[in-house]
Amino acid sequence: SSGVNTQSSSLPKSHSSQYSELAGTFSPLCVERSPDSGLLATPLPSSRFQFVSWHHLEQCHVTGDQLTCPRVREPSDEELFERVGHELSVERGGRRRREGEGQSWEERLQENWENCELNLSYQDLGDPYQRDNFLRILRRLIRVEKLQLVDNSLTDLSSMRLPRCRILNLQRNHLVSFRALPKLLAVEHLCLSDNAISSLCGLGALGNSPLRSLNLSRNPVTYSPQYRAVFSCLPKLEVLDGIPKLPEDCVP
Repeated sequence: SSGVNTQSSSLPKSHSSQYSELAGTFSPLCVERSPDSGLLATPLPSSRFQFVSWHHLEQCHVTGDQLTCPRVREPSDEELFERVGHELSVERGGRRRREGEGQSWEERLQENWENCELNLSYQDLGDPYQRDNFLRILRRLIRVEKLQLVDNSLTDLSSMRLPRCRILNLQRNHLVSFRALPKLLAVEHLCLSDNAISSLCGLGALGNSPLRSLNLSRNPVTYSPQYRAVFSCLPKLEVLDGIPKLPEDCVP
């Protein structure tokens, strides 16, 4: 049905016997019928681990600083029991945060969030315990310099500290004020586009930072007549929404 010719006559004679021998050495996997185009879909051998964090796997020596875009979201109740026969291994890791159990020292060392450069975007944080676990990880990012937090439905990060972060991307979240930002002492490039910031209140908290570029595109505050007054609040700012500082922006 796929239109691919797999007859043995299409293969060179010198290799036909080799392929027939290889075909006999592997037992076929259980296949499921795919709803699209009538083709047969073969599940991946690793599909039973799709809702398990890497540090909950046995004999796993991967640490957090070796990952660039880790999936740190805790599984939901529906995902915990979606795969019949794998509830125990997934549930053990997924419910630990909700029950308030502490982490072991070995697990903290394996996560090693303190030494990571991370993209933690698109985590799909729909439940409170998932957001709490996400904030727990953010509190450990004390050395991160580049951080991506796109589309995570974040509303308040004021209790977080990112002392070394130079580049922070918070695009497509639910931040309503500059007061909801984390403590940023070294930020140079900050993206806040597609949020819900409606005023410049709290912008002075970034006045002592070396902020050079700021993106507030598609926020309600961009419709304010005094919007370009951002430059008077941030003397080191050079670019706003991709537009360099203009001569009229220097007027108090």
